[in-house]
Amino acid sequence: MHIRRATPDDYEAVVEMTSDLWADRGGDYLPRIYHDWLEDGPGEGKKTFLAEIDGEAAGIVQAVMLSPDEAWFQSMRVSSGHRRQGVSQRLNEAIFAWAREQGATVGRVMIFSWNTASFAAARASGLEPVTEFRFAHPRPDSDATGPDSRTVSNDPTAAWRYWTHSDAREHLHGLGLDPGESWAMRELRPDDFERFADETALFAVEGDGLSGVGYRTRTLERAVDDTEDPSSGDRQTETIAEYGLGAWADVQSARALFAAISRDAAALEADRTRVLVPETARFVTDAAYAGAGLADESDFVLAVELTG
Repeated sequence: MHIRRATPDDYEAVVEMTSDLWADRGGDYLPRIYHDWLEDGPGEGKKTFLAEIDGEAAGIVQAVMLSPDEAWFQSMRVSSGHRRQGVSQRLNEAIFAWAREQGATVGRVMIFSWNTASFAAARASGLEPVTEFRFAHPRPDSDATGPDSRTVSNDPTAAWRYWTHSDAREHLHGLGLDPGESWAMRELRPDDFERFADETALFAVEGDGLSGVGYRTRTLERAVDDTEDPSSGDRQTETIAEYGLGAWADVQSARALFAAISRDAAALEADRTRVLVPETARFVTDAAYAGAGLADESDFVLAVELTG
């Protein structure tokens, strides 16, 4: 087995390697984003590793630095013809070593809860379970209103104060969606909240004291196939407003937060939203009670210590 940096020339091999993955879920997204996802060369804060066996592509994975000491590992793939041959183990060793060289003390990965085949491989490589979350989907609505007993501001000090004392922070181990790298989580810091207030959107809920927090990470355009909306013609795109955190103390605060998010998404002319919320019985049922839609399944985050 040979481990090397993946390049644009490996595209066809990656397409072939992933061609039979997740057919029941629309197939693997990696071939569609490969050239944009791949780094151009060294010094970009990320590196993609390709495993070869007898000259054939056997696996791929990418490591990204999200902060000076936090690495994110993503898009681990192993071809069906090379499973149970230690490919994921060798690829994980490569990304762990690279992350250490960049100064990372911790590395994390996200695994969809339906992707049970990846759980054992991740645990075998030393990754330990950290937290679980789900996406809520409040509908964009410029006229959305919350309860009169709650107000929502963009005060970063109030938002940070609530976050530091919330059970949501404890459950999520201080993590929220990264504002730069999609589908990645890192530890939130006070200056992040100041940045969200200035550059995207920040929500601090207050009622009888501080009672909720949320922030927007990005908006993105996604192609929608005509099978999802037959009236749309051959293809169209939809705008998704993404919020890296939603946390609250009670249902009334959840309603206030979701109303603020709905108005924000409507102002962006978004077609839909996704808001990361902790996967606990209280938060998930609160979100439903507050009127937000929910993703069918949750996502897991695992981590490995890279010190020593």
